Amino acid sequence: MAELNKVMMIGRLTKDPEVKYTSSGAAVAELRLAVNHTYRAKDEKREETCFIDVNLWGRSAETAKEYLSKGREIFVEGRLQQSNWETQSGEKRSKIRMVADRFQFLGGRGGDRQSMAADAGGGSSEYHGGGDTSAPDDDLPF
Repeated sequence: MAELNKVMMIGRLTKDPEVKYTSSGAAVAELRLAVNHTYRAKDEKREETCFIDVNLWGRSAETAKEYLSKGREIFVEGRLQQSNWETQSGEKRSKIRMVADRFQFLGGRGGDRQSMAADAGGGSSEYHGGGDTSAPDDDLPF
């Protein structure tokens, strides 16, 4: 049986990226993306918003912190990852988030529609993270 875990989204950041570091020094950025879906129901235009947590690792995380801010529109491509934990009262919890392999700046800095060329490689407005984008083997500090 074939398996596929691939996600592509375009949305706006709901807050500035937060970068933290693992005990081994790997950078991880936490983004919150608002993705809208517009549809018609009984001749009425409706819109729903889905909020997605996104993690970027390594140089991608540092680039996001440097160039992205609340309200910025981006394209993100990656995979879904589920985290499971137990609360202090013994309740089981889980959360699904996106782990991004790459992202692309959309729109311009002041809300204009020009593409921003600001990646670490110089010239392109697209950033491909270097190396492995999965979480390191050590525990996350948050």
